[in-house]
Amino acid sequence: MSIFSRKSSTETAPAAGVNPDLAALTGEYTLDPAHSTIGFVARHAMVTNVKGSFKDFSGTLHLDGSDPSKSTASIDVKMDSIETGSADRDNHLKSSDFFRIDEHPTMTFRSTRAEALGGDEYRITGDLTILGTTKPITIELEFNGAAKDPFGNERVGFEGKAEILRSEWGLTWNAALETGGVLVSDKIKLVFDISAIKQA
Repeated sequence: MSIFSRKSSTETAPAAGVNPDLAALTGEYTLDPAHSTIGFVARHAMVTNVKGSFKDFSGTLHLDGSDPSKSTASIDVKMDSIETGSADRDNHLKSSDFFRIDEHPTMTFRSTRAEALGGDEYRITGDLTILGTTKPITIELEFNGAAKDPFGNERVGFEGKAEILRSEWGLTWNAALETGGVLVSDKIKLVFDISAIKQA
């Protein structure tokens, strides 16, 4: 099924070999925070997972449906918007033990490379900056489709995931457990569920 209805014959046809549905997606997009999630999962006390997310963020996408390698992404996250379901834990994460939000209020991602892997699978590599430290990460993405909502907005959706070691960004606080191991895992899973609106 086509993502968009067939274009009229008077419009310029996409280059040979390019999926016209994907070519129609080319343009500038703005993330919709009300319908998007930027989240994470951390192992706690070696026995369970704690999930959290950031509620305040903004971002832009440039999508090139004819040549996905020319696509780019830029995201800014307000660190004081972190939520894990516990106010005490949120305040600890905002403190000098972790994110030091007074000194480093924003986390950023700037893409450096985009790849089409086949089907709806993509990979985007970029620079993630936390606590003033910038390191590369790679995000595996799945394209969830495109649609026009009831308000006339053209939307695209992506789900993504990545894994990082928080210690590489200077997030080293921990506490030893009597039974062995530590309170917070070094490995953090990042999860993304993105809805973005095409700009006129």
